[in-house]
Amino acid sequence: MADNLQALEEWVQPLIANLSTARRRKLLRTLAVGIRQRQAKRIAAQKNPDGSAYAPRKPRKADKKGRIKRRAALFKEMRKAKHLRIRASANLASVGYTGRTARIARIHQEGQLAEVGKGGPLHQYDRRELLGFTPDDRDWIAQTVHDHLGSQ
Repeated sequence: MADNLQALEEWVQPLIANLSTARRRKLLRTLAVGIRQRQAKRIAAQKNPDGSAYAPRKPRKADKKGRIKRRAALFKEMRKAKHLRIRASANLASVGYTGRTARIARIHQEGQLAEVGKGGPLHQYDRRELLGFTPDDRDWIAQTVHDHLGSQ
């Protein structure tokens, strides 16, 4: 996948190099916002970039009254724009997490061993790729750049 992104970058760079700073910034902001939306939809669908489903949560224990707690979707808050941040300038567009949210995302993205809570037991988390490009994302990026250049 990295090779495909590298090829896309090599295709796009000469095309946007001739754009004015303001038009590049607008294009990159459009791409960043669109990628954030696409990533949020994929996270909501509980899918990895390759199309496979996220590893399910571990079963939870019953609460005091003997009922099983409701199974909530993973990363419900992390897919919101409040956490999934964008940065865009004339030379750069990025989508990602910051601070504590970035640490949690990295643990799941890479399937790391981490504490369950502060001072709690260690747990090997399953790999769940929050951020990544699907083939549809690459096609969307190419089409968006093409449309932007065609509207000059």
